[in-house]
Amino acid sequence: MGAPSVKGPEGGAGTVVVGALDAAVVVVDDVLPEEVGVGDPPELQAASTRGVAMTTTTVNPNCSRRPGFPLIAASIAATGGGYGAPMATSRDITYEADGRTMIGTLALPDDGGDDLRPGVLVCHEGPGLDDHARDRAARIADELGYVAFALDYHGGGQPVTDRDQMMGRIGELRSDPARAFAVGTAGLDILRAEPRTDPARLAAIGFCFGGTLSLELARGGADLKAVVGFHSGLSTVHPEDARNITGKVLALIGADDPMVHAEERRAFEEEMRAGGVDWQLHVHGGAVHSFTNKLASPDTFPGIAYDEATDRRSWRAMVDLFDEVF
Repeated sequence: MGAPSVKGPEGGAGTVVVGALDAAVVVVDDVLPEEVGVGDPPELQAASTRGVAMTTTTVNPNCSRRPGFPLIAASIAATGGGYGAPMATSRDITYEADGRTMIGTLALPDDGGDDLRPGVLVCHEGPGLDDHARDRAARIADELGYVAFALDYHGGGQPVTDRDQMMGRIGELRSDPARAFAVGTAGLDILRAEPRTDPARLAAIGFCFGGTLSLELARGGADLKAVVGFHSGLSTVHPEDARNITGKVLALIGADDPMVHAEERRAFEEEMRAGGVDWQLHVHGGAVHSFTNKLASPDTFPGIAYDEATDRRSWRAMVDLFDEVF
């Protein structure tokens, strides 16, 4: 699969291979680790575009922290961002997109300020919006002092328990980038509508298919300074749309991820070069899929597992990129 090989732009774009045990990072251009997994992802035919209508109402209007959200100590705020917010407050927001009622979670830095802050859209893993994505939004507000909105792309603001239903929904969005773009844009509209969000400093991050959704936002021309995909699907039915990407792209993949194999990584590299994108691909040795999710276990589903070192290193890479673009 993939576009013809094209010489990339001058500069630091390329693949970073991160060892599983040591903190050293070696930068290598056009060198891939041993292929993991077999077969190309199925070809999916793009469908027609469809816009979304959006209205919002507020649930939990007092911005109280959701049950289960961990309090993150103020000392951790030194990890980046420069704002040093001691904790976040959150509220759920109901909105309409793709003919569904979505419920996302907005996290705000609780530092008493009223200045504009960068805004980060957080896109959940394939099963649906859960505490993993909500916690990441809270961490962004806590540690970085940014505004974050964890969108919902399934509806109802909760995970989908039926796997076939989940995969069917993901297939709909994967096969129709314009539809995925519209769903992501509805979430961006919520983020922009928050008075503390600086609309000139926006980013999108995502996990699993949420990373794919973030990339489709960028391919669709969304005004994003950065896009970050954690154990993200990298393929698209319209690789030529990479020319529309205006921000910097960072993809963070486990070298042993059976769901994002080496051929998909290779096609992604070719796509980014052909589009003239400022891009990075970090391949983490020893990691598989869902390495950021503490509940991920191969006992639950083959090929997924939490990896503390990769979780920490990948988060640091995201913070470094945000420091660069914001």
